[in-house]
Amino acid sequence: MGRSPPPLDFPDLFDFGGPHVAALFFCPLHEPSGLAGCRLHINSAIRERTLHWPLKATPPLTSIDLDLPNGRVTVQVRWSRRARRATLRLPTAGEPVVTAPQGMSNTTLERFVKDHAGWLAERLARQAPCVPFEAGAVIPVRGVDHEIRHMPGRRGTLWIDGESERRLLCVTGEVQHLPRRVRDGLKRMARDDLSEASHRHARKVDRPVTAIRIRETRSQWGSCSHKGALSFSWRLVMAPPFVLDYVAAHEVAHLIERNHSHRFWKLTERLAPQTPEARLWLKAHGQSLFAIGSGDRAGPD
Repeated sequence: MGRSPPPLDFPDLFDFGGPHVAALFFCPLHEPSGLAGCRLHINSAIRERTLHWPLKATPPLTSIDLDLPNGRVTVQVRWSRRARRATLRLPTAGEPVVTAPQGMSNTTLERFVKDHAGWLAERLARQAPCVPFEAGAVIPVRGVDHEIRHMPGRRGTLWIDGESERRLLCVTGEVQHLPRRVRDGLKRMARDDLSEASHRHARKVDRPVTAIRIRETRSQWGSCSHKGALSFSWRLVMAPPFVLDYVAAHEVAHLIERNHSHRFWKLTERLAPQTPEARLWLKAHGQSLFAIGSGDRAGPD
């Protein structure tokens, strides 16, 4: 009988020193009785017949370019530990974003985005154009169009001139500060209008409003905390007053009804009789408000 094969050198199995990893393979040993055994060779430059290759992992994508009928579009990629599947979104007046679960391959993600190119092109075609806060731009204030007029030599910060042939939103200061001044001025108007409407409705239901917060929101017009604090999007000040009044009544109604039951809607309509018209207005025009001033860098709220 032939001799037993030499023992395998298992301690070397864990010797992966250096930037390369050797291939694992068995080499036949030349012995008188033929192929009587084999030896494991791992990651040693001085051992015979070892094979090396670099460990170069493909970095995860950060963006994906798509050629659509109306031009090239860049889709931003966000990797998430919580995501269970890929989702493609088009924020209002923003770039499309795909959220993918960690571990999904780049190839699979690219295929997912390309498979939804038609959906994305349709949504982009319907997206409202961005209106920057700049001199000469026309934006709605309380439902009425106003032209932004830069007046660097005047005192003050921002005011409405309703005596001109066209209503003006006058802004002072240096031109590079104009977008921030417009945004801050609209936020102050929104706080005044929403505070008045909220407290007026709260008195009708005899419930206190503990705080009024004006925020930059993307998914909702308002919210109500369990402590009685009401939060609103400052962009409501650009909508007609009856729309702002409805949203304030909606959140005040949540002080009593923490749901959207029949009782909730009945109470909301009692506070704001134009609730049906306001809801239709928001459905038809609400998203266009998010395109106004969306490209300006305003810093944290």
